[in-house]
Amino acid sequence: MTVSVRVPASSANLGPGFDALGMALAMYLEVDAEVSEQTSVAASGRDAQLCGRLEHNLILETIGDLLRASGRPVPGLKLTLRNDIPLGRGCGSSAAAIVAAVLLANQIGGLGWNEARLLREVTRIEGHPDNVAAALLGGVVASAMQVDGEVAAVKIAAPADWQFLVAIPGSSLSTAKARGMLPAEYSKADAIFNVQRSALLIGAFAAGRGDLLRLAMQDRMHQPYRMEACPLLKALLPLSGVNGVLGVALSGAGPSVLLVLDKKTDPEEVIARARLRSEDPELEVVLTHVAEGASVSLK
Repeated sequence: MTVSVRVPASSANLGPGFDALGMALAMYLEVDAEVSEQTSVAASGRDAQLCGRLEHNLILETIGDLLRASGRPVPGLKLTLRNDIPLGRGCGSSAAAIVAAVLLANQIGGLGWNEARLLREVTRIEGHPDNVAAALLGGVVASAMQVDGEVAAVKIAAPADWQFLVAIPGSSLSTAKARGMLPAEYSKADAIFNVQRSALLIGAFAAGRGDLLRLAMQDRMHQPYRMEACPLLKALLPLSGVNGVLGVALSGAGPSVLLVLDKKTDPEEVIARARLRSEDPELEVVLTHVAEGASVSLK
């Protein structure tokens, strides 16, 4: 039997929703897993060399940890990966790997975990729910961790007529480094600023109010502190609210940038503007859409 999983990329925070908001995007990690006498990994697509290594492989390590913790044997596995999510660019590559691993362990070990338990496990491993909740559930997801480890999450439908661009620079940025740039405390004024805009952002998505995104995607908790390490954000923020660009925000911890466009705007024209403003010769801009959540199939 081969267990196949398909997990979308994700863009977290969406501006002010630090560690709370995430959106699944139609770039995918696909993994086929088959029990085998010898463990092997064959990878294709983006960053295939990194995805295909046996040592420090997040998927293999996570599957093994979960099976051992559940009292199940850890078999040899033959993994075949097809990856379209850029690594280290703020598009939820590690979250996708974690979600894939938990779904595979659930099937291979016969753990019988329901959606709530799956969400709890992926959040425990990732440390925060924004990316993993979006990758698991799909759509736009607001989530919160509870003191007992459970995770409350609600899926919000994004307006069908909005378009999404992900501007991906040539250089990467580790999540650990990006988190190290943040202050230990925030002022009351900055906290209120983000609470107001997070609430407005959810309302804008729910009501399809693209005219509110320029304001609603503003942030004081993480973007200002990561600006130096994410020069693309500084270059593209002035596009927000201009000529069909509804909003601009750092994608996750960066350095990629998410742009939301209205339905009448030509994405190629915005891509051309983004290239003019960026000084990165390796800049890639991907037109994508909000994705459904992770899926599992048996062959």
